Amino acid sequence: MASHASHGGSPTKRTFLAASLGLSGAALLAACGKSADSKRSALVVWHSYRGREKAALEEVAALYSAQVAGKARPVRCVGVPNDAFADKLSAAVPRGKGPDLFIFPHDRLGGWVESGKTVAPIDFFLNEEDRQSFLPGMLDATTYKGVTYALPLNFKSAALIYNKKMVPNPPRTTKELVEIATRLTDKGRGRFGFAYAYDDYFFHAGIGNGFGGGAFNAAGDLILNDPANVAASDLVRKWRSELNLLPDDPANSLVTALFNEERAAMVMSGPWFLGEASKSIDLGIAVLPMISEAGDKPMRPWMTIEAIYLAAGTPDEHEAWQFAKFLAGPQASAIMAQKGGQLPASQAAYSVPAIANDPIISAFKAQGALAVPMPNLPEMTLVWSPADKAMKRFTKMETTSQSAWNDCQTEVQAAIDALRASQAGGRA
Repeated sequence: MASHASHGGSPTKRTFLAASLGLSGAALLAACGKSADSKRSALVVWHSYRGREKAALEEVAALYSAQVAGKARPVRCVGVPNDAFADKLSAAVPRGKGPDLFIFPHDRLGGWVESGKTVAPIDFFLNEEDRQSFLPGMLDATTYKGVTYALPLNFKSAALIYNKKMVPNPPRTTKELVEIATRLTDKGRGRFGFAYAYDDYFFHAGIGNGFGGGAFNAAGDLILNDPANVAASDLVRKWRSELNLLPDDPANSLVTALFNEERAAMVMSGPWFLGEASKSIDLGIAVLPMISEAGDKPMRPWMTIEAIYLAAGTPDEHEAWQFAKFLAGPQASAIMAQKGGQLPASQAAYSVPAIANDPIISAFKAQGALAVPMPNLPEMTLVWSPADKAMKRFTKMETTSQSAWNDCQTEVQAAIDALRASQAGGRA
């Protein structure tokens, strides 16, 4: 299962090797090059899948190619290392050297639109039936400034993953979470009722968003030092330092090891964790507990939505659209779910009994209904590193939550102001 987002840091990026292609980065771009005046023999799709996701995508591409044989070009899937994916797209597509389509999370959309010549709008092709075919909120994530640029394929968000032997009934509220965690925690012996990467803003946002905070408000203003974010951080400080419930080291690798060694009963993580969890553990998935300290509001973790984009300048947008619609449709979504382990964005995919009756998929779908699509604003890329730094400062008790978020707000706002000034200068 792929990782959860595309912001910086080891747990939030997939590192995929291009060794199977036998191509260097430069050779890969050259092999996929095209001019706007001529078509290649195949419709080229860039992706960063591997393992079962890669195999499932190739099966879908072969199925589509067989269906359109003689009427349209076959589809060729080209793997690109994830760490270099965004930069390769930004460099290649505006020069006519990129793919016809590409698969990528939604959070970089705003930056691509603002820089121009990278993604093509698809509103011309979308009818109302298409718009209603996705789970609620999914298409909003691939829309920027009122224009839609991609079709959602799958989603990922954190949820509560628990060891059924240790926790027969998962907590419904943070009050219950603390009660269970207190009973199961013996810090001296390295045992914990609950563990997660609490100094990683991606994970913490579930609590911050649940309190009513977040990174930006509806108007696009930065609100990192909002009282709701401070209250959420104070709650984590309490769990960490007053109640002594969380491990001193919140690294994702340690959280995984604790769970696999049955020294952590519950963790907050996403579908990517399932590939790392020990097969000997009977695990369950549940919606994250409601926040007792916020009037039983639900936790609302960030959600990343992987989508299929039409690259700007593709020679035949209609042909590219036909494959995009097929890949996002019920038949392909069911294959990607059952064989690729993905959580489909397609409504119709859940009419397949094997998907509808899968307890893990059902639990993540329920969590997804409460999750918040990660902002696709260009400014969001400026938030991650300073926010992670703020998390580390207050969880280590180096400063107060308010002070940490005030400093973070100042740092990120300065970076945003510089970015906007640069954009304005570029348009002048």
